[in-house]
Amino acid sequence: MSDYYVHRLQVSMSLATADKIANEAIAAGHEAKLLPLTVAILDAGGTLVVLKREDGSGILRGDIAIGKAWGALGMGISSRTIRDRLRERPAFQSALAAASDGRFIPVPGGVLVMNDRKDVIGAVGISGDASDKDEYAAVTAVQRVGLMPHPEMPAEHWREAGL
Repeated sequence: MSDYYVHRLQVSMSLATADKIANEAIAAGHEAKLLPLTVAILDAGGTLVVLKREDGSGILRGDIAIGKAWGALGMGISSRTIRDRLRERPAFQSALAAASDGRFIPVPGGVLVMNDRKDVIGAVGISGDASDKDEYAAVTAVQRVGLMPHPEMPAEHWREAGL
């Protein structure tokens, strides 16, 4: 009878942490006067933990946000870095899109989430405004909850972008 109860599984991204990141991303978006955002938080295995869509955010935004986060996890680098590295390699981009069943969106807004040991514990994907602004909300949210984002964008970058 001792095997009757299911054992709890260890998770890389708790619901509480994912929810805090999503809330901080939306708050950062409001502060920067961004368009309505959709925020997806995935754990390290690519499972959706939290999806929040602000009122007024388009219905395709959820799929885009998940694709940004999923691509970052799949390649182990931010979606901005993926875009920059694959700019001159459209055939490889197409292959990645096919291999991921279309869950690969190589534009800024997909940010890895790391703990203090720099272990990837999940990813944030945001869609709703221009990709750079989506990325700003993701990086800001991860930093506000005390975790480390990839990319780690310095404040000067955001000032230059008008945020």
